[in-house]
Amino acid sequence: MLFSSIPFLVYFFPIVFLGYYLLSFSRMAQNIWLLLASLLFYAWGEPVYVFLMIGSILFNSIIAIIIEKVEDSKVKKGLLITSIVGNIAVLFFFKYLGFVFGIINSGFKGLLPDLKIALPIGISFFTFQALSYVVDVYRGVTKAENPFYVGLYIAFFPQLIAGPIVQYNTIAEQIRDRKSSIDKIALGLSRFAVGVGKKIIIANSFGTIADNVFNWSRIGTDKLPVPATLAWLGSIAYSLQLYYDFSAYSDMAIGLGLCFGFKFKENFNYPYIAGSVSEFWKRWHISLTDWFREYVYIPLGGNRVANRDTMVRNLAIVWLLTGIWHGANWTFIIWGMFFFVLQLLERLLDFDNRVHNTFLKHAYTLLIVNFQWVIFRADDIYQAGRFYLNMFGANNNGILSATAFMMFKEYLPVFILGIIFSIPVIPMMNKWFHEHEGSVWHKVYSIAYPVLMLGMIIICVSYLVIGNYNPFIYFNF
Repeated sequence: MLFSSIPFLVYFFPIVFLGYYLLSFSRMAQNIWLLLASLLFYAWGEPVYVFLMIGSILFNSIIAIIIEKVEDSKVKKGLLITSIVGNIAVLFFFKYLGFVFGIINSGFKGLLPDLKIALPIGISFFTFQALSYVVDVYRGVTKAENPFYVGLYIAFFPQLIAGPIVQYNTIAEQIRDRKSSIDKIALGLSRFAVGVGKKIIIANSFGTIADNVFNWSRIGTDKLPVPATLAWLGSIAYSLQLYYDFSAYSDMAIGLGLCFGFKFKENFNYPYIAGSVSEFWKRWHISLTDWFREYVYIPLGGNRVANRDTMVRNLAIVWLLTGIWHGANWTFIIWGMFFFVLQLLERLLDFDNRVHNTFLKHAYTLLIVNFQWVIFRADDIYQAGRFYLNMFGANNNGILSATAFMMFKEYLPVFILGIIFSIPVIPMMNKWFHEHEGSVWHKVYSIAYPVLMLGMIIICVSYLVIGNYNPFIYFNF
């Protein structure tokens, strides 16, 4: 069930929200209601795989309880290894086994069956949350909880499908004792509305452009040339689509969490204003970056090691795993290793301190990230290679494109919105209005803001009613 869908907006969320506050007399009743609603939410699209998630909850809960009770350090470590192996094995089976079979069959034709295993939605996200919980119990960072609390933590529908990835110790107290208020609900609904608008009005529009251009490039230059300007338009559109699609989901998840009294960490911080690739990854999908740093990079020794080669190894492992986490395809592995090489070079060259021109740093980052999103979007390495050739007119495809000009003109308002809202305009406006509280402009803003939010929701619902393009990219991961 998509957040930006009629069933969710008209039926699921209003019923869950109303039921939750009718049960205000009991926190336990509210938690039970949210857990049941979350399981129903997942079962809506994955009726069989909801049992897989329940199994994950029970498996990790029981192991964490035993880890906390036993005193023998070797037994504790054995249980931790059991949890890690079990979780990774399930993830490997559903997400990567078919890919591995395909690699083996490419060398030994017909040796293994051609597997087509349906990928459970959000398995990478809830598996990482389960792993972090058990590791934190092993470290003594958090207490082992009953399976019911762990179930709500893992299955909670706002962040179940596409994050942000939440660590248990950040919300343990909130599960037991959180406070709701009219202001918190209003803020949550506003944040949710912003996310819906970003998704339906901006991300989906860029998605139409990107999908068309990448599909045309798949056909082949001999049949349908994609001139350089059209290829660049497609790559830029995809860069903006991916940002608005995923950050919109995070906005909606954070907003929905607030509506039920939960406060999640931010997952995006205007990544396209970054002045280096390293800074970009401190601003993009922050919860995933934090997870790999906390549970992989630092345990390996991080960059606080005597031998620089060890630091390089640690960085390479993290980026290899980051690429693999995103999907079972060579394109993701190459994408991850490219980012490893770029970050390593920035460290070795002391890029942040040696380059002082802000414009050059920003232009370099945008260019590199845009190139990287091409291979991230491509179906395979071959298509990525052809698309790169198209971008530089090196594929007998020409430079100028009337189609590119037509599409840019048609979607110009969306490009303007996309560029404006990819920089921190709204925070700056909010700060200004806060500093001028009581002024005429503040009063106008106070009246106009809810009207704009309502108008945006009406427009979005209109788009949904007519059945416009409305996928979520990160559901694939």
